[in-house]
Amino acid sequence: MRDVIRLPKADLHVHFQGSIRPSTVRELAAKHGCELPPGLDGDVYRWSSFADFITQYGFVCRTLREPEDYRRAALEIAADEAGEGVRYAEVTLTVPGERDPDPWRSAIAAALDGFAEAQDRYGIVSRLVLDHVRGWPLVHAEALLETALAFGDRGVVALGLGGLEARPGEPVASVFGRAIAEGLHSVPHAGEAEGPLSIREALDLLGAERLGHGIRVLDDPDLTDEVRERRIPLEVCPTSNVATRLVERIEDHPLPRLVDAGLVVTLNSDDPAMFSSPVAGEYRTAREVFGYDDDALAGFARSSIEASFAGDDLKRRLIDEIEEWLA
Repeated sequence: MRDVIRLPKADLHVHFQGSIRPSTVRELAAKHGCELPPGLDGDVYRWSSFADFITQYGFVCRTLREPEDYRRAALEIAADEAGEGVRYAEVTLTVPGERDPDPWRSAIAAALDGFAEAQDRYGIVSRLVLDHVRGWPLVHAEALLETALAFGDRGVVALGLGGLEARPGEPVASVFGRAIAEGLHSVPHAGEAEGPLSIREALDLLGAERLGHGIRVLDDPDLTDEVRERRIPLEVCPTSNVATRLVERIEDHPLPRLVDAGLVVTLNSDDPAMFSSPVAGEYRTAREVFGYDDDALAGFARSSIEASFAGDDLKRRLIDEIEEWLA
């Protein structure tokens, strides 16, 4: 069996705040005199429900106060991803809910500086997805779009939509439509905690080019057929789904059924520092729990590269390297 860390891959569904090392969270909290996430126990997070996890995530967000915090976190996140064999990452950053976008710009610039430093050190290419939280006001989404466009030439590639999926995305559909028209991409969460209606909204109203999670697509055979025919990639995060109790056991995860349905499946880490879910570990799970061989693992990696928003030259190079791993 080949070493999955040496398999070149992309991580397309990975959250900035959920990837910050617990030691760094502690240092930033001490630096700024802010409260630690109450579920942080040593290097492990604990929570009682998906809503409680969102609360814990908010505590992590609040430890980021200065541009230097974002630069440091970005450098460490990219370094950790590179250590998992990730050659290209699209990292989702949730910016604070204030309406004044000026602090966002300094934070985003600093994060991109950290990614640039990591590329020089470790050879990993990292890009940003800016995340709007469901239920936040339209004015926030509009300001987020303007910020994303301002950094499009530096590495912001898409808008995401996170938060509690039961809250509709329709109020910000116009923002996502304009983002696509302006050359950005659309990658909302859909089909994670909610079912096919969430996916239908993402496709029809938000112009989703990939589905964040998307595992509930199987609840609707007609929708499954459409997603397969349109080759809409799924950003699947098995360990995350168990950690948030959306799937009871890893053995119950629908990964094999998604693959058997002919869907485009990518494997991703989601919140690796909070879920203990580094992306190479997801490939090991695919091998050890679901029995996928090296050819299948290379297929997941190849899909992750093809589904990414990397440039064509980088895609070709990484796919060639995947073939070298197999050879």
